[in-house]
Amino acid sequence: MLKYVIWLRYLSRKKIVLLSIAAVACSCALLIVVSSLFTGFINAFEKSASDTIGDVVITASDELKIEKYDHLLKKLEDIKSVEAATAVITTQGLLRLASGNVRAVEIWGIDIQSRAKVVALKQSLFKQKDSSNQLTFNPSGNEDALGGFIGIAVTNDPDPITDEYDVEAVLKENIDKKVALTTGVLIEDAARKGKNRFKRRNIAFTITDIFFTGTYEIDKNFVFLPIDKLQKRLYPDIDQPIADQVQIKLKSGSDIDLAMAQIAGLWKSFAKTELGWSDYRSSLVSIKTSRQMQEPLVAEFRKQMQILLVIFSVVSSSVIVLIFCIFYMIVETKRKDIGIIRSCGASTSTIMGVFLGFGGCVGFIGACFGVLFGYIITKNVNFVEHWVSSALGLKLWKSSVYMFTKIPNEMDWEVVMPIVISATVAACLGALLPAIIAAKVRPVKILRYE
Repeated sequence: MLKYVIWLRYLSRKKIVLLSIAAVACSCALLIVVSSLFTGFINAFEKSASDTIGDVVITASDELKIEKYDHLLKKLEDIKSVEAATAVITTQGLLRLASGNVRAVEIWGIDIQSRAKVVALKQSLFKQKDSSNQLTFNPSGNEDALGGFIGIAVTNDPDPITDEYDVEAVLKENIDKKVALTTGVLIEDAARKGKNRFKRRNIAFTITDIFFTGTYEIDKNFVFLPIDKLQKRLYPDIDQPIADQVQIKLKSGSDIDLAMAQIAGLWKSFAKTELGWSDYRSSLVSIKTSRQMQEPLVAEFRKQMQILLVIFSVVSSSVIVLIFCIFYMIVETKRKDIGIIRSCGASTSTIMGVFLGFGGCVGFIGACFGVLFGYIITKNVNFVEHWVSSALGLKLWKSSVYMFTKIPNEMDWEVVMPIVISATVAACLGALLPAIIAAKVRPVKILRYE
């Protein structure tokens, strides 16, 4: 009971102790914010991949195409863990928006209805987002014309100050606008057997909608066209449906490993029985989760996060020195109190425990405040960034640099407990030497001269 009275007395009377609590709180808040922002960015990066290409992707190599994909999609959707599947033809090209305005883009041929079941396509569209009708590529008033969707950043970059788009102006200027794509394919050269030549394809289409996913790389580079019409323009000599990828969405709570095994088994059987492929040829088609496809880059992000946390942890270790100085000063100014407590029968271990416990108490209180501050800062980081941008004209976060239009603000609760424990232990280490000094105080000597 005595040690609690002493702790409360020092907390209320020794205002300098509040400096120790503030230092611990700032250090903990810094580490929590850094970890939370990095973890939030990594999670947003992985989620953007899942939102763009689904949970599992079957990808053919450059030399191959997935034939009869319509049959494959039906078989995939019969798997219990699969919710939906869709096919994609991919290529690159140049988009001519106006004279002198040409953009390099990724061209995806998609089936709009099946894709809407795999990813949140409808929610990303401006014109058809609130429509109760089925999604369509068709231009208004002309059902036979080729329509397509483009990303909002394809048309124009966001405002350099606010990092926001003038949506109304973008829609007014681009919806129902006729544009042209220049792309091409490699075809076999009949004159030179075993050799391929590049065949250019020009595709004119009407912009019928604009999508905004919030991921800059997607909004900046992608154009969506109907898969059947794109195939006819790229491969007019191929009658059966072909695709470069099959993107799959799994049901919530599905076992990823089991689903992957089922999908791999189905593909091997489909390639052999329906396509007549050899085992070697079917092995050239990769089957990966969207997380596996992003894993090399995510690993580098996590490595950078760990390095940054180590650096800030080393900087934050100065708190140990600060606590040592403050507690040493307390011990030196309270030697008479220590002598009285010792003369009342307190052992050296008791005195040492009082100051070590007080150090741990200071560390724990500071860490709790640090968690609170870290939570507030993390959750309001976009407001803080907007205020800095408005007040100082300094844009800290740009979607063109950091991929996302908003700073991910998820709290990383997994690091909270380790940081709180580390802060408490660090405070105890800072109080260790002063506690030893206090334990060695001789009551007779102190009371005789003081």
